[in-house]
Amino acid sequence: MLEDHAKVIAVLKEAGEVIGRKKLQKIIYICKKLQFPFNEKYQFHFYGPYSEELTLRVEELCNLGLVTEVKESKGNYYQYKYAVTEEGDEFLGHYDFELPELRQCISEINSQSSRFLELVSTILFFDRLTKEEVVEKVHTIKRKQNYSEDEIEQAYAFMEKLGC
Repeated sequence: MLEDHAKVIAVLKEAGEVIGRKKLQKIIYICKKLQFPFNEKYQFHFYGPYSEELTLRVEELCNLGLVTEVKESKGNYYQYKYAVTEEGDEFLGHYDFELPELRQCISEINSQSSRFLELVSTILFFDRLTKEEVVEKVHTIKRKQNYSEDEIEQAYAFMEKLGC
């Protein structure tokens, strides 16, 4: 059980800092789709794939003082920043995760916008469909985001770069 907590800490440590709850959800989901050993179950939600398990795990990590969650007001909404504490780093030392490929992936993924990661994770969620069916689905269920054909192509190129 605590190994799953340690994996989340490892992602945050590699990222340095993750800005946004949605972004953290997408980073873990994309890593999971890249066959990294994350066990959280995901379902499709407002902003694409979402894991209630991950939300609870992050809350537990914050309550235990292993991860910090800083809530910043941005006027009409709040933004959350996540980082590993010294205690979290010490906790992580009890686990041996040899996932060197993960370091590069997390850096690449974390450098993208939440909006773009929402698109990438939505495409990955429907990966059993043909590309044409996925594009149609994106235009239907993500109509409000108004993703362009160019953005969709960029998402596919990004996934290919990551090895999805």
